[in-house]
Amino acid sequence: MFRFTPEAMETLGLYLLTALPFPATGTREAQVTIPKCACCPTQLPCPVLTCSWISQRIQLREIFENPHLTALLETHDAVTETLQVPDYSSTQGPFGKPVFGNFDLSSWEMPADISAVRAVGIRKNPGEPLGLTVKTEDGQLVIARILAGGAVDRQGLLHVGDIIGEVNGIVVRSAEQLQVEIARCREHIQLKILPSFQENGSNGAQCCVRAHFDYDPKEDKLLPCPEIGLAFKKGDILQVVNQSDPNWWQAKKVGWSGPAGLIPSQELEERRKAFVAPEADFVHKIGFCGTRISKKKKKLMYQIKSSVDLDKAELLLYEEVTRMPPFRRKTLVLVGSEGIGRRTLKNRLINSDPDRFGTTMPHTSRPMRELEEDGMGYWFVSREEMEHDVRDHQFLEFGEHNNHLYGTKLDSIRAVIRQGKMCVLDCSPNALKTLHNSPEFMPYVIFLAAPGMDQLKSIYENSRYSSRNLGTFDRSSSIRFSSRRARTLESLTSLYEEEDFKNALEESARIQRIYEKYFDQIIVNEDPDQTFRKVVEALEILSNQHQWVPVSWVY
Repeated sequence: MFRFTPEAMETLGLYLLTALPFPATGTREAQVTIPKCACCPTQLPCPVLTCSWISQRIQLREIFENPHLTALLETHDAVTETLQVPDYSSTQGPFGKPVFGNFDLSSWEMPADISAVRAVGIRKNPGEPLGLTVKTEDGQLVIARILAGGAVDRQGLLHVGDIIGEVNGIVVRSAEQLQVEIARCREHIQLKILPSFQENGSNGAQCCVRAHFDYDPKEDKLLPCPEIGLAFKKGDILQVVNQSDPNWWQAKKVGWSGPAGLIPSQELEERRKAFVAPEADFVHKIGFCGTRISKKKKKLMYQIKSSVDLDKAELLLYEEVTRMPPFRRKTLVLVGSEGIGRRTLKNRLINSDPDRFGTTMPHTSRPMRELEEDGMGYWFVSREEMEHDVRDHQFLEFGEHNNHLYGTKLDSIRAVIRQGKMCVLDCSPNALKTLHNSPEFMPYVIFLAAPGMDQLKSIYENSRYSSRNLGTFDRSSSIRFSSRRARTLESLTSLYEEEDFKNALEESARIQRIYEKYFDQIIVNEDPDQTFRKVVEALEILSNQHQWVPVSWVY
């Protein structure tokens, strides 16, 4: 391998500038004016200096006559003849502005080396978007965002911050011009850009989330480019691939192989949800019976004991989840409005398979009645002991009825789980958050939605009949754990008026609106037999298919 000495490089530069021919081999006379030597007072060429120059010229000649270098230069010439090399010569344009080829760079903040301007070739499939967004800064078109998985991202030739000047030889200065020129292109796009020379920032951790709201990018006035927005429905699993923008995340639906789209970030959506317009201060809901429910929202004063329901988790917009192999959930939670048939469904599940399903026995501070035994229907404890356990957060839920406390203790749930059974709970929706956030309970939550008016009356009639025949077991679970909704068995036998059914529909709509983020399945309880089959089928699916569960259950 030939190596150029510094002296040889200096001589090569001199010959290239003067364009003088090399002397023949053996010639000892230079063909250029040799500088005067300090050791020779005469104007005659110095023998030492002349020999040095001739030696270097001979070395250069041997290098250029080397067959390897000759082949390399010939290959270079052959390749350049087949390519269109952009004109990167700097000239003067109109009004004395510098022009780089056909590229007006007068408004650019040019680097010291004008060769920083690059020509980039992008190849895209017909009908496929490039997958980038641009913005205008100081009259320059700057790449603002590159979508993960898009054509530009796959080729890796453009970066955020690059300035686009030309598209196929046409100068572009706005997003509209760029869009027009890109639309004219087919498979190949030639861009002239000024690189940003900035390393891309961190994309943030990639994760999968479950969406708890519906989103349509076409209706979002804040989205910078609705065409690249990603529409999704409540319950969809999204793979977030880029969180570098505080307002807009890049995500795609799990299983989708195409490029990512933009979705509102958690922070942006929280800010939007925090503002409620005056006209939105009413609840409007179309009931399952077709009636429109309008109800003024209640304004409640903050209470310390209610802080569990008023923290940030109430704005659960995206929930980070992970995919798990099939497994059996530890608890089955049935929620719904009063009298919808939850207790009937719970008892039917337990009676159908006692080895698989079990339930808890409530605690109470009520004194034992005649013929009652501790552990038969209730666990009887003193009021002081029960109040101590409530303060110690040992109860899932509790309430007071006729000056006596009733509640479901967490240890009762654990006892059923230790027996290898799925604990079936018929609890207040206020307890869903505690169960959902606990990896030891891993609940599967089913919401029994209120059906139409006729079906609701039939359910109440069945509940009255069941209440007469269930005995002690049903009485143990018939007490509601809220003084506001506390009812006795005798109240279930009373006739419900039309207003009671309307209140049940409103209550069902309210529960769904507030707690839907915790629901795994919603079943309209129109037919008890069909509802029972749907629940059994859902539990079988959990045992045979992969599941998306909160990451807090795993890590």
